[in-house]
Amino acid sequence: MEVSKTKSSFYRRLYVAWLIDSQTATSVPAITEHTGMPRRTAQDTIAALADLDVHCEFEQEQGLRNHAGSYRIRDWGAIDKQWIASHLGQIKQVLGYP
Repeated sequence: MEVSKTKSSFYRRLYVAWLIDSQTATSVPAITEHTGMPRRTAQDTIAALADLDVHCEFEQEQGLRNHAGSYRIRDWGAIDKQWIASHLGQIKQVLGYP
C-alpha cells in the first residue's frame, strides 16, 4: 500500500508528539532509538509540531550541560490525542515503525 508523503508526514508528527506526551521517548536520541528514524528527521519533526498547533517545549535540566533535558507537550491544539492512542497500530504500520 502506497502512502502519500503528506499522510506519512502527518502521521510521523502525531506519533512523535504521542511518544513525547506519553513519556515513551522525550529526547531526540530516545525518539531515534525508539523509531529508527534519523536524528535530523526527529529534530525536524519536533520543530514541525508547531505547524499542527501542537505546543512542544524543551525543558533544560538544571545543572546539566547544554541541551540535556526533555521535550514536553504543553498543548495539543486541535489534535485529539485519544484518537492517536486508539489508532497507534495503524500509525506505526503506515510509518513502518516497530
